[in-house]
Amino acid sequence: MDLGENVNTPTTRLLTLLNVSALKSRKRTRDEDSPAPKLNKRKTVKLAEDITLDPGPSILHDRTNNDADDEVIGGDEENDDVDSQDITSPYEQHYGPNTDLVSEASRSSVDQRRWTSSREKIGTLRTVFSLRNEDTIPPSKKLAKQTAITQRLRGPFRARQSRQSSDQRQVQDDLLSILSAHLDLYNPALSLEDHRSVRDVVALHALDHITKKRRRVLKNNERLAHAKTASVSPPEDVQDQGFTRPSVLVLLPFRSSALAWLDALTTHTPSPAYQIENHSRFLSEYALPPDAIDKLVVAEPGTYPRDHVETFKGNVDDNFRVGIKLTRKSVKLFADFYGCDIIFASPLGLRMSIEKEKSADFLSSIEILVIDQMNALAMQNWEHVQYVLSNMNNLPKDSHDADFSRIKPWYLDGHSAYLRQSIFLSPFETPELRALFNNTLKNTAGKVRVEKMWPAIQVPESIDQMFISFDCANPKDEPEKRFAYFTTQLLPRVLKSAVQSANTVIFIPSSFDFIRLHNYFRKQSSLSFTVLSEYSTNQEISRARETFFSGKKAFLLVSERFHFYRRYKIRGIRNLIFYGPPEHPQFFSEFLSFPFLDDGVEASDVMSKVIYSKYDKFRLERIVGTKGVKGLLEGLL
Repeated sequence: MDLGENVNTPTTRLLTLLNVSALKSRKRTRDEDSPAPKLNKRKTVKLAEDITLDPGPSILHDRTNNDADDEVIGGDEENDDVDSQDITSPYEQHYGPNTDLVSEASRSSVDQRRWTSSREKIGTLRTVFSLRNEDTIPPSKKLAKQTAITQRLRGPFRARQSRQSSDQRQVQDDLLSILSAHLDLYNPALSLEDHRSVRDVVALHALDHITKKRRRVLKNNERLAHAKTASVSPPEDVQDQGFTRPSVLVLLPFRSSALAWLDALTTHTPSPAYQIENHSRFLSEYALPPDAIDKLVVAEPGTYPRDHVETFKGNVDDNFRVGIKLTRKSVKLFADFYGCDIIFASPLGLRMSIEKEKSADFLSSIEILVIDQMNALAMQNWEHVQYVLSNMNNLPKDSHDADFSRIKPWYLDGHSAYLRQSIFLSPFETPELRALFNNTLKNTAGKVRVEKMWPAIQVPESIDQMFISFDCANPKDEPEKRFAYFTTQLLPRVLKSAVQSANTVIFIPSSFDFIRLHNYFRKQSSLSFTVLSEYSTNQEISRARETFFSGKKAFLLVSERFHFYRRYKIRGIRNLIFYGPPEHPQFFSEFLSFPFLDDGVEASDVMSKVIYSKYDKFRLERIVGTKGVKGLLEGLL
């Protein structure tokens, strides 16, 4: 074999990793055999190993993957009706060392996207199941029973559920039947009312996964210890872990989101049975300072839209990462990445950490990926999300003191991505999210997408609304076609009308389109305009709003990101041009209501135009409804 031509194959990389690990092992042995230190040698003071002083990138310390002093959450296994080593359990069938889900046929089917889709009703959820063509098990048989969750977690959870509404209990049970079957889940229809209960049930599922994984490790530790004590050959079926310890990654947009997820996690580990270590430090870094006043929280109800309050209340810093280690009696926050079980992080925080350390090995063994508030992440920088996903479930560059005799075979074969469960949560769907779900997820167990019948959004009555389509045969040409239609057909007609060429807001969903249109307007000396973007300072915002309201500027260009982050009410509007349908449907109704902030404005004084193509289906559906969008797209598809 010519190694020069195969240096990037999983086998070659794994052999290199084993050789490096063996060299380090021999070096440690020589160090242990060195002469004992002199008794009169000056001693140095060492800090306790459990103390972690910095939550930043420097927390990427090596730690063995099966610490002997670890005890897993959930306590003793007596009277527990779920055994993580039972080969018939959903956990073992999916994540066991001898799972059938990573066969060559299964992997080939996923790689070639040979999926069979069917619509299924799961309780109150409308879903689309996508299973491999050769998978003959009906979707209804895929779902897990309630007993899939360990009794010690399930009992308290059911007690808390009894205090919830029947609708919330139903949603949680429906989702838990999907999650416990280790299917990928994409829910782009998550309402504000259900967000907390869904977060709680996903946190329960993650905690249950870690419990079963660590119990198996501890049981095998005991078996190996007993074999050593009895001077017999050690058991060979002890493959129970990955290259590194972290197995759950939760990607979030803000520190306040991480605080909410910690609250969800700790509802399943209540005090005094469990101690939360470094909790005060976590609150100081992830909540607002005690003397800070959150204007979104203290404002009168109705001052700010509810979705804006829920998204931006609290600490909205978007650069963070924290490791969480779970033991039988404690939840240890700020654990180093190679010694933790769960990572809460923003895509930006993880990317900066990976680039600084030049290593993403701590993501090599992630078995559950959760991405929450995907709409907010899309408003930040979607490239950071893609970067993190591209660095997941790869063979590590270093061994990190891993015991290769304990690593599951499908990790060594480089197939862990085919077993990783991904959970995507968003209030609505975008083409980027659907592409991520369709093209990047490889879970051979299958995947489930939740569907929603969208009603038409409520807008002020009698407003003259026009939905104007343009032809486009290729999505790559869509930005160019849209720009050409606007500048050569729509804008010239607007400028010919004295009424439409004044008091006009142009709402632009895409940041790239906003920059392009802004540059175009700057080159047109005859156009009087001002802009509001996410980069506008408070002074620029105040000046733009005043000049537009007073009529000194005829046009106001507004980016969707500006409205997402600021949510200002804009006065002086009589004409609205939507360069494309907004991603957030509530923005459409909000802008149509703004003209009526001024006294004496009638519905007949307001005009709205929406430019769209067939590639705007998701956004249009949220505005005109699932039934109404069919009429708009007729003839374009």
